[in-house]
Amino acid sequence: MLDGSAVASVADASRALQHLEASPPRVATLGALAQNLLRSESVASSRIEGVHLSHKRLARAAWQADHGQQDRRAAEVLGNVEAMKRAIELGTTDGPLTVADIEDIHRTLLRFTDDADIAGVVRETQNWIGGNDYNPIGATYVPPPHELVQPLLADLCKFANRTDLAAIVQAGIVHAQFETIHPFADGNGRIGRALIYTVLRRRGEAANYIPPVSLILAAEPKAYIAGLTGYREGGVSGWIVQFADAVARAATEAERLADAIEQLQSSWLDQLGQPRRDAAVRQLVDELPQQPVIDAAAGQRLTGKSHVAVGNALEQLERAGILNRLNERKWGRVWECDELLGLVDRFEKSVRTARA
Repeated sequence: MLDGSAVASVADASRALQHLEASPPRVATLGALAQNLLRSESVASSRIEGVHLSHKRLARAAWQADHGQQDRRAAEVLGNVEAMKRAIELGTTDGPLTVADIEDIHRTLLRFTDDADIAGVVRETQNWIGGNDYNPIGATYVPPPHELVQPLLADLCKFANRTDLAAIVQAGIVHAQFETIHPFADGNGRIGRALIYTVLRRRGEAANYIPPVSLILAAEPKAYIAGLTGYREGGVSGWIVQFADAVARAATEAERLADAIEQLQSSWLDQLGQPRRDAAVRQLVDELPQQPVIDAAAGQRLTGKSHVAVGNALEQLERAGILNRLNERKWGRVWECDELLGLVDRFEKSVRTARA
């Protein structure tokens, strides 16, 4: 049973999610906001684990990965983006969540990193958090012995497949219980946070957007760790208050980001003289928040326009100062939208510093 403050926080968070989901797409495409929220969530989730990366570097690395190049430092965050996508995808399927599904999310997270050999592998040894690398003496937390991990994960999946309790409560407990089990040698925090969206998507609480919960949790990392510790010591209501409040604020901040992106796009259209709706340049303005590092091939894919039309539109955006060229090649030119990437970085910083 949850206490009154937890019930109230869950109700507030549910209303905030409903408001976010019910709001019509104020940016040109629903995917534009969804993609930025996905990247923000992944960047923040990685930051909690000590991996710091700007949106500019992440966007460049995503383009490089599509063209057979690799930024090894960015590979971890790109893996987190893909793991988040996989977790959300699992939330849209009709079948029950399984241990194999969780292993698959983990495999997606680590497959392009130096830890690819442990990707998708449930631990078969004891692990611990804190202390030293040789034994658990002095550790801040020692998870269950490895022989209990598989049955505990099966139990977690059974709980995640229930439909008889509030989705936000369920998501919060799934996350905290997964961190308690700590079933992998690495990547537990990022997988546990990804599972939040599997639950919220399955239960219909986040059908279109993902509120960047990790961005809120990352703003107060000590409080986040204390909340998980309190959960392990039986303080379920206290953890649910903290988690639900994070969900509510994440939904509110997602709407703020939507407003900022919309205002930026409106200013671009003014700079361009309000081009007609079917013009390639206007369609690229619609899509830039989703694809802030772009070349002609990507522009064609996004707009369906000819190579010539897209090339002319990209040059028009460059002349207006909306895009900056990343190379000087005659063929294979690449552009970057500094203004959009800077906006998202500033948005994330404002969320972090507001709670610091």
